[in-house]
Amino acid sequence: MINFETLKYSLDIWGIGRLELQRPEVHNALNMQLIREMRQALRGFAEMSELRALVLTGSGKSFCAGGDLKWMQEMTNQDDSERMKDAEELALLLSELNRLPFLVVGRINGPAYGGGLGLISCCDIAIGVESAIFSLSEVTLGLIPATISPYVVKRLGESNARRVMLNARRFSAKEAVQLGLLHQAVPDEDLDAVVEKEVNGVLRCAPEAVSASKKLISAVDGRPAEKALNETIERLAQTWETESCREGIAAFLEKRKPSWNPEDQ
Repeated sequence: MINFETLKYSLDIWGIGRLELQRPEVHNALNMQLIREMRQALRGFAEMSELRALVLTGSGKSFCAGGDLKWMQEMTNQDDSERMKDAEELALLLSELNRLPFLVVGRINGPAYGGGLGLISCCDIAIGVESAIFSLSEVTLGLIPATISPYVVKRLGESNARRVMLNARRFSAKEAVQLGLLHQAVPDEDLDAVVEKEVNGVLRCAPEAVSASKKLISAVDGRPAEKALNETIERLAQTWETESCREGIAAFLEKRKPSWNPEDQ
């Protein structure tokens, strides 16, 4: 992977990656450069066989303020085809983040607005500081939260989405947990410890099984159990054929840690 102007990334010896939005002067607002660099970074992470989990966070006091207003103003002067291309870039970023084959933990270090909530909604686990404020603020600008809507509505549910999307109301981290946007809100000083605990949990798990389970969730979500019956049977049968399954069962019977679980964890 290359060096980016709007992002900072790292990978530790345990296979835990970190991706940090690096536009603190504008509260990590999304512009086309950040979107494209983030897509490139995610593709790089997805190709790393050693990656076990990714922590997504922001630099400075905010997580992500949504779309950069200067970029949005430029879009009003573009023709329709150019606006469609820019919207497609953001839509593809969200799709790629949502479909990463490993655990994605959102380290929500501060306020998030608009597109920032879209990023959070694509994280498998989201831990935020109690001081953070959230808002789907697009309608105050005459816009709609279009490309983020599939992920936000799925995360919050239709009723909750209507509650916060149609009037751009601000809500606290505590309410974000109640709405389902965050999984936990913690004191600011506890954020890193809680995120680390979540990430360390995945080191106990077989990477192959984590990836397959993430695909399974997408495959069965919203489907009646009867409709998914045959597919779940096939997926389970295929899992029994994997090296991870053989190693995991053998390790349990032999009372040892499996090969993917670091001894120091």
